[in-house]
Parts: sequence; C-alpha cells; structure tokens
Amino acid sequence: MEPFHAPELLDTDAIIEACRQVLKANDRGEHTSPQAKLYPHQWMWDSCFIAIGLRHLDHERAAEELMSLLRGQWANGMLPNLIFSDAPNFKRDRNAWRSWVNPFAPDGVATSGVTAAPMLAEAVIRVGEKLPHEHQVEFYHYMYEPLVRYHEWLYEERDPHHEGLTLQIHPYEVGLDNTPPWMNQLREHHMPWWISLFNELHLSGFAYLLRRDTRYVPHEQRMDNVDALLLWDVVRRLRRKGYNIDKVLHRSLFMTEDLTFNCILIRANTHLRTIAGKIRRKLPEALLVNMQRTEDSLQYMYDEETKQYYSRDFITNKRIKNPTIATFMPLYAGTITHKRAEELVTLLTDHREYWLHHPVPSVPLSDPNFHPLCYWQGPTWLNTNWLIIDGLKRYGFDKVATELIQKSVEMVATAGAFEYFSPVDGKGLGAPDFSWTAALTIDLIKSN
Repeated sequence: MEPFHAPELLDTDAIIEACRQVLKANDRGEHTSPQAKLYPHQWMWDSCFIAIGLRHLDHERAAEELMSLLRGQWANGMLPNLIFSDAPNFKRDRNAWRSWVNPFAPDGVATSGVTAAPMLAEAVIRVGEKLPHEHQVEFYHYMYEPLVRYHEWLYEERDPHHEGLTLQIHPYEVGLDNTPPWMNQLREHHMPWWISLFNELHLSGFAYLLRRDTRYVPHEQRMDNVDALLLWDVVRRLRRKGYNIDKVLHRSLFMTEDLTFNCILIRANTHLRTIAGKIRRKLPEALLVNMQRTEDSLQYMYDEETKQYYSRDFITNKRIKNPTIATFMPLYAGTITHKRAEELVTLLTDHREYWLHHPVPSVPLSDPNFHPLCYWQGPTWLNTNWLIIDGLKRYGFDKVATELIQKSVEMVATAGAFEYFSPVDGKGLGAPDFSWTAALTIDLIKSN
C-alpha cells in the first residue's frame, strides 16, 4: 500500500493526543462508553472499534475492553449489542429491555435482547497483534470459546433454513439504525395503528419528551419520531416474546438478511479460523460448514442489473434495492472476485454518488433518501470508512485507500471527534467526543 502522509498542516501527534483525551474522558474502568452523556452504557461494536484504536496506546487496556464484553454473554452463546450500567438512574433503560424475561440472559447483568454486528473476532486479532507473544496466546485462549459459542449461536438461531445468510430482527443488530432499507421495510410491514394515528394527527412530536438523544443533539441530526417509535415498538414486541427466536419468527412479516452484518460475519469467520490456528484448536466441523455456506451465499445479494449488493428480505428472498454504503461491505468481507471489487470501487469513487467532499456518505447523493445531517441517511461515519479502507487495502486498491484515510483524518482534525459528519461540508454531527471516532482515527494514523 502507498504510505499514508498526513498533509503538512496536520499535526498528527496533536490529533492523536486529542483523541487520547476523548478516550480517557469516556473510560469507565473496564470498558469505554461511546460518549458520556448520550451513550452511558457499553455497546459491543463500539467496544470493538475502541479496542482497535486503544491498542496503540495501551494494549493491555484494549484487551480488557474486549474481555469485559463477555460478562454480558447469554448462556445460549449470544453476545448482546448492549450491556447496561447498573447505576440506579438507569433503571428505566434496563426496564425498557428486561433481558431477564429470557432464561438464557446472564444473572446480575442487564443487557439488550438482540446482538450486534460480529466485530469481536476482528478486534481480538487486532489487539492480539500488539500483545507480547505469551500474552497473545493467553488472550486468544481466553476469548476462543466465547467466540466459538457466539458464532455457533448465530448459525443455530439466525440461519433456520441452513442457507448461510443469517437473519437480523432489529436494525440495532446492524448498527446502521435508520438506514433506508430497514426503515422502508418497517414502514411497509410493521406500522402499528397507534404510530399511524400519531403521525396522521401530527402528534409524533410528543416522542421528543421521551427521547434521550434529542436532549443532547439537534433533532434534525437524529432519526425522525416515526422511525424512532417504530424501532421502539419492535423492541416492545421482541420483549413480549421473551426474545425467543421461534416465537419471533412465528407469523412474522419482517425479517432481514442484512448485507453489512453478513459481510462482517464472513470476515469474523476468517479471523476465528486464524485464532484457532494460533492456539492449535480445531473448530467444530458443523461450524466450518456453515462458515463456507455464508461465503458462498453472498452471491445471492448481488444484483447484475445495478452491479451492486443489497440486503435481502428473509421472507421473500428478494433483494431490498435501496442503495446505501452497505454495498461496499463485500470489500471488507474479502471473498468476492476482483472483478466485482473493481465494480464497487468504480461506484465508490463516483463524485456524483459517494466520493463527495467528505466521503463516504451512508446514502448516495442522488438517492431520494439522502439527508446530509440525519444519522444513517447521509452522513459520513469513521467506522464504515475504516471497514471500507480495510477492504480496499486487501484488494490492492492502495491509492483509493490512502486518499480515503487522508480525507477521514482531515475531517476529524478539522471538526473534532464527532459521532458522524456531513459528507457535503465536513461539519461534525451527532455527539461530540465520540469514542470510536477517536479510536479509529488513531488507528488510521498509526497503522498506515
């Protein structure tokens, strides 16, 4: 890869120090919160991205960040997307999910009832690279069994037809919360009468009284109230069914085989094989068969007409043809042909769609869903940039990867470590002092 050279006006030492201060401010001891006010709990894929950057500053603390996630693992192997703080003032948050209604939920720890994009194996490998050899082996041994149990759970519970693609039951599991494919599906298949009535009577504004995010962030930078109510209603229905997948699937009209999630799973499977090899363990044969199925099934998410990848509707197997940043995630998966990778890079560098002043927007500029300020409906995020950069490097698109690194670091240097950014003018959006932005900026500088 071409070496990364920060522009002369950028003081990378100062940038790293500013990012270090963000991580220090959000440090909660054994884990790091994404942001002190808006996100006071521990989120799984946040901790994974945080550890990837934190390893450059304190590799032992980075390892602890990942090990702390295991306290939330359910008895059936699931790793939840969220582990709640046990502080008394967050009782309402814990009660909203009531993970304890499921018998597999851990005792003494309140969690969500859904999982997250499986970034843990990636983070384990990255942190392990920084550990002294004897600590690395010990760390891999410690993380191996929980990782195997988690990947086995994904296939046992989320691939009921044994086709290789896992299904997701809530946008929170993907992390791209209000991304258009999910929200359009929800509005079509999951619109309760009371939300429709709220919307028709223009009463949805009352939802602001219940939302934490709009207390700290301007409402135009967050999902609208109808979308927020829809996501909450899905949580309510999942909770009512005790997070039992058989009950959730029964008579359901809304399930998605998400492209981003399954691409991250493919890469995680590759890393899990590496971890097993490092400690001389043999992965279960059934798990290896399922891993191969996922790689093979990615082709079903490709659309010949548009030369893009899309998520699929689990019920109909039809592709959900809303273009988003997810179409580039097969680069991160690393198992598509070089020809298809070239097609994606051509689309990525299109100045009319994705290669804006501050790439990569979460929705292309020409799409009617594009909103440069609104969460996952337009803004640029450091974590998705990081995933794309990693894929570009492994496919040999060094020049594009280097330019995207430079643009990403410049954006943070200019605006600060915000949660996300306008792809048009680079303005910082969402929560300031955001942990994964700080951590991944450190990694982009230190690793390239």
